[in-house]
Amino acid sequence: MNPSFEPVERDTGIAVVDSIERHRYALTTPEAVAPTVADTDRFRFPVDAAVSIHTAALSLPSVVSVHLRDESGTIVAQAEHFANEELPHGEYTIELSAPIKLYCRVESTVTVTADVEGMTIEFDDATEVVVGARSHHERPAATVTTTTDPEDMMAAISTFGSALKTTSPERSYPTLRGHPPTVELGDELDLAGLEPPDTGVTIEVPPECRSIFVVAPLAYYLGARVRPGDEPRLRTDRGLDHSLDGPCGFERTVERTLKGTFFLDCLARTEGLYPVALHEREAVEANIDLDLAALYDRPIAERLDAYLDVPFAAVEDHLPEWKLTSHVEPAPTSVETLPFLVDDLAVVRCASTESVARSTTLTFDGGVEAASAGREDAFTRSASTTRSTGSSVGPGIDTEFVSPEATDSLEAAWVGEGLPLGASKTSVEAYRNRLDRTPADGDIDITVVCNDAEMAEERDLIEDVYGDRDELPFDVSLHRDLTTAELEGLLSTRTDFLHYIGHVDEGGFECVDGELDANTLDTVGVDAFLLNACQSYRQGMALLDAGAIGGIATLTDVLNCEAVRMGRTLAALLNAGFPLQSALNIARGESIMGNEYLVVGDGGLTIAQPAGAYPNLLNIERNGDTFYVEMKTYPSTRGEIGGLVIPCMEDDKYYLSPGSLPSFDLSYDELQEFLSLENVPVKTSGRLSWATELDVDEIS
Repeated sequence: MNPSFEPVERDTGIAVVDSIERHRYALTTPEAVAPTVADTDRFRFPVDAAVSIHTAALSLPSVVSVHLRDESGTIVAQAEHFANEELPHGEYTIELSAPIKLYCRVESTVTVTADVEGMTIEFDDATEVVVGARSHHERPAATVTTTTDPEDMMAAISTFGSALKTTSPERSYPTLRGHPPTVELGDELDLAGLEPPDTGVTIEVPPECRSIFVVAPLAYYLGARVRPGDEPRLRTDRGLDHSLDGPCGFERTVERTLKGTFFLDCLARTEGLYPVALHEREAVEANIDLDLAALYDRPIAERLDAYLDVPFAAVEDHLPEWKLTSHVEPAPTSVETLPFLVDDLAVVRCASTESVARSTTLTFDGGVEAASAGREDAFTRSASTTRSTGSSVGPGIDTEFVSPEATDSLEAAWVGEGLPLGASKTSVEAYRNRLDRTPADGDIDITVVCNDAEMAEERDLIEDVYGDRDELPFDVSLHRDLTTAELEGLLSTRTDFLHYIGHVDEGGFECVDGELDANTLDTVGVDAFLLNACQSYRQGMALLDAGAIGGIATLTDVLNCEAVRMGRTLAALLNAGFPLQSALNIARGESIMGNEYLVVGDGGLTIAQPAGAYPNLLNIERNGDTFYVEMKTYPSTRGEIGGLVIPCMEDDKYYLSPGSLPSFDLSYDELQEFLSLENVPVKTSGRLSWATELDVDEIS
């Protein structure tokens, strides 16, 4: 079963393991316990697996959000940092928002205490505690087949809302938005028996790919049917008739409708299952003139009517930072990628070919020659000494570069032909590979290959980075100077992450006895990768075709000295739980050649779980005797848009994530304590370092 329960290494208790998402969380106990399988139906909320243990206490290795509910499901207490909650004898469900969603059922008194590092849940005596766990791994309920006919595609996209687990405002929580059905192109329409929920919401758009694709995320979130119409309109069975082609244009109006509706649901849901003190509600409630308590229980159509009366400007500055904007070529084949974009609640833009800047060559400021001037270690990672510099990514692949317009989302993706600049190159095969990801036993496997002795510096640096987290077991294997047969064998072996250091040329990966072209491989066991070599894009795409999920590759030749810097930075960020795309976005600022790297495949894939729900980056500036601190949270496998984060401060407020939280001031001693809580990346004076390495006295 997944998740599973294992003994805690070097301690007593149980470790809950999600072997698909590669997450682990330990619940330690005062004495050894003997877990037995329990009935999952004992829980009010859905769980995938459960065990029963007898213990007087549970200790958590980190501070997480804890909600305690009585037998009726009503929240009777909440606990966070510095908690001290005591409940009388009764039947309780204890909900733990850990890296794996956990629920504990117990009949006892309950005491919850917490400091800055961990939590303890105590009972009146050794008693039965039933622990249930739910995986964040989602599989679509079915596959829908559509033809290239626009009305058939509308019908297929109308099924996306069937994946919503509720139509209440709680669907703004990521765990209550299921994965839409996958879509395949075929000879006839087959909706696999799926229907959208009965929300009474309809979206009308002209029957063309460009319009249909743009409204797909909105149709999903509203549980709406998509139908043909002369102009884009949003209608409900309660009489609402709203234009989706406002003064800012069709795409921006749809985007604003999605973001505004989602945000107001996040406020309204505080009247429901999770009545938390939400910062964003306090910030805007006086300006939006909505009775959120009354709206919470109303159907989507009625809430939507009220929401659309709120000016977007009233909420715009308080929205969570959107995870993803996807630029989709309006071709029928793109419909197969839509379910995966919609699962991220991405903004979809359908730029025409003519409106996207395209070029057959790629240039970067100064070129390799200028960047390498005066550097003894400034050789490139190209095996060829005759190839032209920085202008090609190899034969037989996309040779046209595309430059989608900039967005304010954390990530950008490109769906279509061409090589994107400033966005990831998606692949429907990569997304499907993630759905087919199977459980893997044991520790997180990191495979490091260094096929050139001159590049050993990077190998030595990253060896100390991967797996330096005590609470998360890693198995790091190092390989040097492989033959083609050895590398092929390694690529076919299951591993969570491949970090390749060496040369890549037109023939493939350079090995001691020749070259290995990944295009010749039928299958690979690599989930994710960093191909830190020159012009590795073609080999990266081949790994996706053979079974990989996502990775980071290069567009051009890269200098060895800059590749070392990028390799070490990326390794540290991935090790800390940042997804591929967010890690690359941060690392790009650390190298003059950062823009020559791009994500291919699923940029939302994480190699390791973050220490909390969301990985985060701190920006710190000195202001006299105090320090100005800004925290920015990023999405993760279990922390998608709409989740909650509560910083380790004493205001006990929750904030929507991801995005930048309001800044706060700390004294010297407070900052020292704050940095000791978690080893997160920190930017000071534009330089990236890590909390455990930072000398507070040197912050300017």
